[in-house]
Amino acid sequence: MNASHTNSLRIAVLGPVRAWRAEQELALGSPQQRAVLTALLLRRGRPATIGELVDAIWGEEPPSGAVTVLRTYVSRLRKVLEPHREAGEAPQVIVSAADGYLVRVPEDSLDVSVFERRVAEARKLRTGGDLAAAAELLHAALELWEGKPLAGLPGPLAEAERYRLGEQRLSAFEFRTDVDLELGRHEEAAAELTALVGEHPLRERLCELLMLALYRCGRQVEALTAYRQLRETLRKELGVEPGPSVLDLHTRIVAADPSLRAPEPPKPAAPPPPPPSAPPTAAAARPAHLPADLPVFTGRDTELAQTNALLPAEGKRPTAVVISAIGGMAGVGKTTLAVHWAHEIAHRFPDGQLYVNLRGFDPTGSAMPADEAVHTFLDALGVPPSQMPGRPDTRAALYRSLLAERRVLLLLDNARDTEQVRPLLPSGPGCLAIITSRNQLTGLIASDGAHPLTLNPLPLTEARDFLARRIGADRMAAEPEAADEIIACCARLPLALAIVAARAATHPSFPLQAVADELRAGHGSLDAFTGGDISTDVRAVFSWSYHALSAPAARLFQLLAVHPGPDISAPATAALAGLDERETRGLLAELTRAHLLSEHFPGRYVFHDLLRIYAVERAGCEEAAADRDQAAERVLTWYLHTADAASRFITPKRPRVPLVPLPSDCRPLTFTTYDEALEWCSTERSNLVAAINHAAADGRSGLSWRLTAALWGFFYLRNHTNDWTASNRVGLAAARAAGDRMGEAECLIGLANALTAGGSLDEAIDHYLQALPLFRELGDEQGTSRIIGNLGDVHLRAGRIEEAIGYLEQTLETDRAIGHGWGVGICLNNLGEAHLRLGRLDEARAYLEEALEALQATDNRWVEGITLDFLGTVYSRLQRHDDAVEHYHLALQAHRDVGNRWAEAHSISHLAETSLALGELDAARTGWGQALQLLEEFNHPDAEEIRDKLRELEGAGVRHTGD
Repeated sequence: MNASHTNSLRIAVLGPVRAWRAEQELALGSPQQRAVLTALLLRRGRPATIGELVDAIWGEEPPSGAVTVLRTYVSRLRKVLEPHREAGEAPQVIVSAADGYLVRVPEDSLDVSVFERRVAEARKLRTGGDLAAAAELLHAALELWEGKPLAGLPGPLAEAERYRLGEQRLSAFEFRTDVDLELGRHEEAAAELTALVGEHPLRERLCELLMLALYRCGRQVEALTAYRQLRETLRKELGVEPGPSVLDLHTRIVAADPSLRAPEPPKPAAPPPPPPSAPPTAAAARPAHLPADLPVFTGRDTELAQTNALLPAEGKRPTAVVISAIGGMAGVGKTTLAVHWAHEIAHRFPDGQLYVNLRGFDPTGSAMPADEAVHTFLDALGVPPSQMPGRPDTRAALYRSLLAERRVLLLLDNARDTEQVRPLLPSGPGCLAIITSRNQLTGLIASDGAHPLTLNPLPLTEARDFLARRIGADRMAAEPEAADEIIACCARLPLALAIVAARAATHPSFPLQAVADELRAGHGSLDAFTGGDISTDVRAVFSWSYHALSAPAARLFQLLAVHPGPDISAPATAALAGLDERETRGLLAELTRAHLLSEHFPGRYVFHDLLRIYAVERAGCEEAAADRDQAAERVLTWYLHTADAASRFITPKRPRVPLVPLPSDCRPLTFTTYDEALEWCSTERSNLVAAINHAAADGRSGLSWRLTAALWGFFYLRNHTNDWTASNRVGLAAARAAGDRMGEAECLIGLANALTAGGSLDEAIDHYLQALPLFRELGDEQGTSRIIGNLGDVHLRAGRIEEAIGYLEQTLETDRAIGHGWGVGICLNNLGEAHLRLGRLDEARAYLEEALEALQATDNRWVEGITLDFLGTVYSRLQRHDDAVEHYHLALQAHRDVGNRWAEAHSISHLAETSLALGELDAARTGWGQALQLLEEFNHPDAEEIRDKLRELEGAGVRHTGD
């Protein structure tokens, strides 16, 4: 066959989808037909099933006869792309593959492949110091773009890919501009960046590059204006401040830092010196999240040598982020190797180590979304809930900014695919990302310069060392043939060998030949070692270890498969099994000794992926459906009652929904402190969200929405707005499906609360209005009043003050009529705030003083502090400064009583403003310094406002008397 037909084919997707053979453009047909070709092209040589193609083109509502239409499109495309197909003169482009098709074209024939390769090669060139060549490649890569990618194509796949490709283009542009600036091309960069910043006003990296380019052009004022515009946009749209990297550049521009000057043209004779190490941020957290290294780790010398070669020599700072992608089959030891290597080199990353199990191949389908992992890392890096951005893209930008100037080691374990990993990759040159996955992550290798390392089963020599390290070299030497037979039966797979070794080590009197015979017998009875499917091979080893368990441990192993979350605690396991905790801990220890369960953190247990599958199989065969159902009911109800116990500390005296009865053999946890309750919720968050979803899917709608309601305070205080919103949506759908009007009403108000916290005020109002008739239908006056009060609050947040007052007055009348003192106090406080914002100081004071009485009568200390602070502001505006100071001090005491640190900082700041008004300048500066220290503790966005006040004092020449 003549390959030139295929080699002369060129296809473009970085713009309208087009194709040429030599210089002749080909007619690719209708937009849907082009979408079929695109769906196949973007699989990069992997097959797509008919079902996947139908979903890609038409989504969830395909037309009747979609399969026939699809096959027609493929037939037409073949005629266009393979005109000599029937004569057999040219290789096939579209190839049938099982229930679908795949496309075979050389990488150079597809513009997106060429683009990705050029960017990847440019990264390597920049790492090697050849900036000019890197810039040339990047310019050539971006010249391939002909407008919006996949322009005019219909279907959900095209929409998703347009967004993904657009992000790739922006990232490549930022990379190219960064290189151009290193080469001194700031004039050209400034012109391009000005236009792009206007198109993407929230993208901090673009603004940062523009600021630097303008400054190097001698346009300092314009550079500072760009920063102010970014800051105003971020605060207005997202309620956040610019990230540390942009803020640092702004400070350096103001100070005319000499290091910002345009670089001298690079001299080819000598590479530029390495950049100085940036000092770590004073307030930065230093995480140390690596799992424990395996004490008996052995072998993998070749692989460790390959990974160590990726790093620069000791003492030298890397010039680019290093990405190592460790792949291989399940059970081959990817995580073990990654953790061991990470421990060996952790000292080279002084700013800490981050670890996350992405659960990419969790059999329950609960792979961790990238945004959840970003949220987890931001928590670990010290970002407080108040500073946590609400939008996923802004959270990702903050995460990249925090790592930009740090040297951090990241271990991203068990990744599903490139798209799950890419948002987690750092941008700073001092970082290392180690990724493990059963997939090859080819997109990461092609586009991000990742270094692949594929693990295979152990070589025979290393497998022998592996076994000898665990059962003893003398025992191995006494029966070398039996040892080799064991290794062969385990297919040299580390996971299988570890389980066999554990069995043999716990029975030192067993001849190794007996172990080999038992393996061979298991192979015959379970059809375990006949196929090439590794999950089938390992099943025999699992079953052999499983049958050695005591009956209670075997039963617990089966029941653990019922648990919906990624890991489980000992108390939750006791609830699941209906056992006391002491007995449960003993059984868990038996399972961990047999390597059928891992204790990845003290008191917390997790299945290996394949072991969980095996546990599900055993439970299906040996445990009655009714028993599995009761186990699920027990653990879900245990989570509900424990979450309710925690909420009584987190949000005391808040109205609660009635709980479902607790089974007699379940004992929920109790708490003694606020911190203890909050810590439990934080540790169990993934399990709690999984429990909500599982209960809804399993027809237990009452458990689903009640658990969501119990977690209200935790979701709110920890700023887990995504979980809060999603859980209420799940509970709402389940309640409606079950005809549960109370559940529907509670989920509507819970969802509206979450939307309010997330800034989606109009959508929140819509859900409050949907809930209102339901509470009236249920005859719940207090619930009805609560909704109307919330409508007042959300209108107040939206700046619709008069509308807010109308709702609040209506709520106040109802709460007084039904004797709901708690609601009366909150409503009076909100009315006081509303009138204060309108400048009606007498009305504000009257409402706030009346609120104070109601709040003290109901012991609502939290809101009492807020009311006292508002009263202080009223007196301050009335020029009654002594009264203002008195109320601010009372507010401070209330805030400290309930641990409301942010409110404490605000009251201290208000005291400082009063001191300034009285001419007590040193006291004002001291107060603002204290407030700033508190706000910086949480990275609170209001900290910048306090810094501005302190700068104004500095500018006026104000100093402490002791300075």
